[in-house]
Amino acid sequence: MNIYDQHLDRNPANFAALSPVGFVERSAEVFGDLPAIVHGTRRASWAQLRDRSARLAAALRALGVGRLETVSTMLPNTPEMVEAHYAVPAINAVLNTLNTRLDAPLLAWQMAHCEARVLIADREFSGVVAQALDVLRREHGREIVVVDVCDSEYDGPGGRVGAHEYEALLAVHDPLARLEGPGDEWDAIAVSYTSGTTGDPKGVVTHHRGAYLNAVCNAATWTMPHFPRYLWTLPMFHCNGWCFPWTVAMLGGTHVCLRRVDAAAILAAMRDHGADHYCAAPIVHNLLWQAEAALREGISQKVRGMVAGAAPPAAMIEGMAQIGFDITHVYGLTEVYGPASVAVKRPGWAAADLAEQTRLNGRQGVRYMLQEGMTVLDPDTMAEVPADGQTMGEIMFRGNIVMKGYLKNAAATDKAFAGGWFHTGDLAVLEADRYVKIKDRSKDIIISGGENISSIEVEDALYRHPAVLACAVVARPDPRWGETPLAFVELKPGASVGAEELVAHCRSLLAGYKIPREIRFEPIPKTSTGKIQKFQLRERAKSSSAIE
Repeated sequence: MNIYDQHLDRNPANFAALSPVGFVERSAEVFGDLPAIVHGTRRASWAQLRDRSARLAAALRALGVGRLETVSTMLPNTPEMVEAHYAVPAINAVLNTLNTRLDAPLLAWQMAHCEARVLIADREFSGVVAQALDVLRREHGREIVVVDVCDSEYDGPGGRVGAHEYEALLAVHDPLARLEGPGDEWDAIAVSYTSGTTGDPKGVVTHHRGAYLNAVCNAATWTMPHFPRYLWTLPMFHCNGWCFPWTVAMLGGTHVCLRRVDAAAILAAMRDHGADHYCAAPIVHNLLWQAEAALREGISQKVRGMVAGAAPPAAMIEGMAQIGFDITHVYGLTEVYGPASVAVKRPGWAAADLAEQTRLNGRQGVRYMLQEGMTVLDPDTMAEVPADGQTMGEIMFRGNIVMKGYLKNAAATDKAFAGGWFHTGDLAVLEADRYVKIKDRSKDIIISGGENISSIEVEDALYRHPAVLACAVVARPDPRWGETPLAFVELKPGASVGAEELVAHCRSLLAGYKIPREIRFEPIPKTSTGKIQKFQLRERAKSSSAIE
């Protein structure tokens, strides 16, 4: 036996499973008197938030939730959603955060698929929840315990549908002595469902180790200090808020909750509560820099934003710089816990002109420091593409910040992990400094007359027109060329521009074959996180790539 294998075993003194649950205990212990929650008129310290989370954990255990059993939530960005992120993993159960915009059949399907035991639901959604429970019983043969949340900051319609009321339930349970977390860091911490644009969505299963490491990476990537005031513009149901519920806990910060996302509410929270960090899709950032200057008055602190969810248009990056917001571009997917790469701002970039800064910061960047691998590979040969900024391949990840796999879907899991890497489906190039730059989703490349057209490049040109608020480009079938670009455009309030002017604008920036052959001025479908749903636009265009 090797000398380093002799009486040097793991024991309680030198080993603990990595879990973000421990961050909550630390902040309650050392920062217990500091603010943890701001929600309208509601306030809670870290000691109080830990106590409430421990009461919820005890209540869930009393309701019969055991190890690796699922608790679903149907909640906006409220304190109860934060508490669920702390309580559910603390009893080694699995958190399933439902998208609040889904319809009843899909909600029922997801809860049936992950075999949820308990649903915690805000009364705002009581109508769709009641329908989902009915579908769950009739079509899936499942009953579920429902806990109603009656948020004091909500005065709209909606009633109770469950047997338990959240505050009453917490009141009758003593808090757990300690939020322990799992015995095995490989245990599942959450299951999040992909959009399911065709067929059934896939359940992405993540683990405690990955959530812990990504929470740490979020702070390190952002050089996020202790005690940030984090504004919840990003829905926590979106891959667990990119792990930021746990990042904020790690740093003893303040969760500034927000039920509704609009420019006025966001900027008011920054002004009134000193919020200095937030995350959002590009369209939300667009709303902020295009908002009336008066709405930004009184914001004296440095505000730092993360952008992800889609490739950020250059116009957005430039706009945020002009209003003084510091933006960090990150990239990832639900399967890698949210962001797992970042356009790290290297020394010297700040001295470049704004156009060059925009180009550099608009890239997807390099892997998080605790992610073992991220590169661009040829999906057929699994060889890395040359770092020439020209040769396209597929972005792939591997390491500790990659999902366990897809729930009850062995075939999809094996396909996603083929060759020992996680396949993202995003097409990109590897530039000389080894920063990754997305060119498109594999299904978003438009092939016109044998030429590949990046929809992102065309969109970027459209965004540079001052009248364009949002745009999306998809393939339109063409009898001569096979496919040609079709652009959907939303204009800024009060703006007026015709298709001919936009085409002329694009002609000044793009090669002729890349110019949209048609421009439609109509609403663009988006997810609750502001991500454009191109599959719906492909269907409108009757594109040959409408089916994923």
